[in-house]
Amino acid sequence: MSYDLRNLLSVAERNLELLREGCNSDRIETIESALARMDDLIEDLLQLARTDEHLNDTESVNLAELFQNCWRNIKTTDATIQLDITGTVEADQGRLAHVFESLIRNVIEHTEQTVTVTIGEVTDGIYIADDGDGIPEDERDDVFEAGYTTADDGIGFGLSIVSDIVEAHGWEIHLTESAEGGARFEITGIENS
Repeated sequence: MSYDLRNLLSVAERNLELLREGCNSDRIETIESALARMDDLIEDLLQLARTDEHLNDTESVNLAELFQNCWRNIKTTDATIQLDITGTVEADQGRLAHVFESLIRNVIEHTEQTVTVTIGEVTDGIYIADDGDGIPEDERDDVFEAGYTTADDGIGFGLSIVSDIVEAHGWEIHLTESAEGGARFEITGIENS
């Protein structure tokens, strides 16, 4: 099914390029945006389906290096990163990268100001915090539920997938307020490798 969806999306994208060459219309940008959103949704649904699978082989993962690589994969506009971490963990690197990228993307998409994202260490785990708008206390338990979203164009799977991946590793994730008033996601129960 994922192959068929991606194939159809590729056909639409190729035809959009041909349309762009022969036509000058404001609607082309709207179509391009819709296709990009479809691509994101397909990826989210595929990731959701994969979370029911067993973890791939785990390996020793350098957290700072992985977080930096994830940061480069996201369009972060004027956002900055602060690394207060040096450790390694035993994890499925690909799925942990998805967790980091989803948390970074969540901050960027839900904050209308220049933001700093920090990854650091807690006693038995790590935290990812920001100095953005934060998440109201009465919504913090809901954000990990499948289908919960505050975005007009969201489907609400991002943080649900994050929670599933964290739990598949045998860890726990909690949301609180950062020292700067933004969001702080703590992933605990991690044994350093």
